[in-house]
Amino acid sequence: MAIACPRAKSSPALSLPPGSGARLDKALAEAAGLSRARVQALIDEGRVEIAGKPATSASMKVAEGTAFRITVPPAIDAAAAPEDIPLAIAFEDAHLIVVDKPAGLVVHPAAGNLTGTLVNALLHHCRGELSGIGGVARPGIVHRIDKDTSGLLVVAKTDAAHEGLAAQFAAHSVHRRYVAVCAGHPSPAEGTIDARIGRSDADRKKMTVLANNSSRGKSAITHYTVIDRLAGAAVIECRLETGRTHQVRVHCASIGHPLLGDPVYGRTPESLRPVLERTGFARQALHAAELGFQHPVTQEMVQFRSDLPADMTELIDQLRHCNR
Repeated sequence: MAIACPRAKSSPALSLPPGSGARLDKALAEAAGLSRARVQALIDEGRVEIAGKPATSASMKVAEGTAFRITVPPAIDAAAAPEDIPLAIAFEDAHLIVVDKPAGLVVHPAAGNLTGTLVNALLHHCRGELSGIGGVARPGIVHRIDKDTSGLLVVAKTDAAHEGLAAQFAAHSVHRRYVAVCAGHPSPAEGTIDARIGRSDADRKKMTVLANNSSRGKSAITHYTVIDRLAGAAVIECRLETGRTHQVRVHCASIGHPLLGDPVYGRTPESLRPVLERTGFARQALHAAELGFQHPVTQEMVQFRSDLPADMTELIDQLRHCNR
């Protein structure tokens, strides 16, 4: 089954109609005929311009007559096709499935990654029985982890499970523990990073830390603990209270300890580059090691664990060996 991928369409410069002076998302939704949720997502993605500048907040006030432009990204018109891609299943029942995703596997189809994704694999494995809430491009997808992050994520098979899981993620009641390898040795060895995260003004594809009193972005809290000191690096575990895009990567970089191998938010120290080259490690050193939540149907508390993948284990062993 082919997946159509038209080009992004940018609206001509338009003006907000009389009587539309209000919050930006509400005004644009009325003016452009889009839902407020859709407008908010487009603002977060840097696809909305107000008076010639990127919009930074859905809640900002705008006056009638203000010029705006919206760029709608390519749509995936057809449902993703099932593909026989091997999956590591940590748990599965009639309502949901917990997958141990390998690094390198994209979660859902999008422009540039239309096939070979986790969704394609799930459609084959589950014979199409996934929640439809996410639409044809993201059936069953409740949350995501980055392409080059490994580890656990839960997928909904039914709409009831999807709604129940989404409510827990929104309430920040889902237990998520990540294991990472960062540059240097964080001090103190245990702490909390409470720093708002939003789109970068300099690069709308990147996230950045914002002032906590900013009206932009979203609150983000990461609790970290150093569990092993290595040569020029440390193994840390991070427990997330929130689940923002690139949260662990952005937060660690913000305190001067970016994740090793991170091509976006960190620069690997010169002294550690030979180790990464020797091991062939070419991704951010981040693994979703634990995932716990209340089963949305049975109400049972469940928790799952995933061992570190071989590439991270080898990287840690090589760095530990450098200490000898």
